[in-house]
Amino acid sequence: MSHYDFIVIGAGVIGASVAHHLAASGAKSVLVLERGTIGAGTTSQSSGLLRTHYSVRQNVELARSSWWAFNNFAEYVGDDEASCGLVKCGYMICAPEGDKLEPLRASLTAQQEMGIEVRLLNRGEARERLPIAQFDDAALIGFEPEAGFADAYLVATSFAKSARRRGVKIMEGTTVTGVIREGRRVTGVETSAGRFSCGTLISTQNIWTPELAGWIGVPLPVKPERHTVLALECDTGAYTFGMPAFKDLGSPGMLYFRSYGGSQMLVSEGVVGETLNAPETEQGDISLDYVAEVGAQVAERFPAYETAGLASSWTGVYDVTPDWNPVLGGAGDVEGLVVGFGFSGHGFKLSPGIGKLLAQHALGQPTDVSLAPYALDRFSTGALLVGKYGSGAVS
Repeated sequence: MSHYDFIVIGAGVIGASVAHHLAASGAKSVLVLERGTIGAGTTSQSSGLLRTHYSVRQNVELARSSWWAFNNFAEYVGDDEASCGLVKCGYMICAPEGDKLEPLRASLTAQQEMGIEVRLLNRGEARERLPIAQFDDAALIGFEPEAGFADAYLVATSFAKSARRRGVKIMEGTTVTGVIREGRRVTGVETSAGRFSCGTLISTQNIWTPELAGWIGVPLPVKPERHTVLALECDTGAYTFGMPAFKDLGSPGMLYFRSYGGSQMLVSEGVVGETLNAPETEQGDISLDYVAEVGAQVAERFPAYETAGLASSWTGVYDVTPDWNPVLGGAGDVEGLVVGFGFSGHGFKLSPGIGKLLAQHALGQPTDVSLAPYALDRFSTGALLVGKYGSGAVS
């Protein structure tokens, strides 16, 4: 049985980031096991938004450190040819009078107090930046210039390439079927390619995390939730790369938007999606009623899109925890195990920072950001990381 100091389960953007950071920190014996191919699971379904705006302060810290990595990506992974596909267009968020107004004000103020560049815009200034939108109902508008979107698949494969260059072994098409234990300590894994022993196991299994819960006998509260992404095309209202990504807290679905392909609009909801009975990444059905419902919300903010056409659509699956925030660190009293799951739709934008934190924790090093707020036991103690906007991926 081959032995590795560290085994990582999963080569999505989080697992690949962990592998990169382990190797960059000097780990010499690292194995990554991926059931499919690198970045081809939920990572490939990401809409790719990058921002530091969150209503949970700890997430802001992680997003800020991750933004630096995206903004200096080739340097960060040590490869002059590496690209994350960054489009730095800025991020705008607005709320009307009502229950989202003060939470938005508090979140914007917190960002500014942390030294993040955030500007308050009036309606005219907002229209200058996003002229295809109307802001007649906007009571508060925030703008984050150091934001945008990138390609999650490119990031995952670049992290994996960096890890391999530093000596990490990545086995694709290899399914983990169980863990090997000695008492409460995890000492290895059973896979479709045989058994491997390890000093520390790091699970980044995303929607497949319930499998791990069964193997170790510890409840890990996470469920797969499907969300729909639409790409709309409007001849009289092109959404160009120069226009900011946008979050509409006033819409029933708390919609978010960005340019797609340089002219189309990518739009999705930021609220609870469709809970699945089992983990799967296959494309789900998208009803015409759903398209019409979201389209009506879009037209309220972007009037020209009342006659927009549906250019394409797809679904993506989130690994959602009860408070819509991740679990990072240990799992109960199980030794030799580090977990990272429950990213609830914001894993990609936090992936550099989270990969580094999990690697630091696995190496026994102090972490750049405390993992205590993300501990598993918060669900039993009641110390939840509840976002100010309610359930949704802008926690």
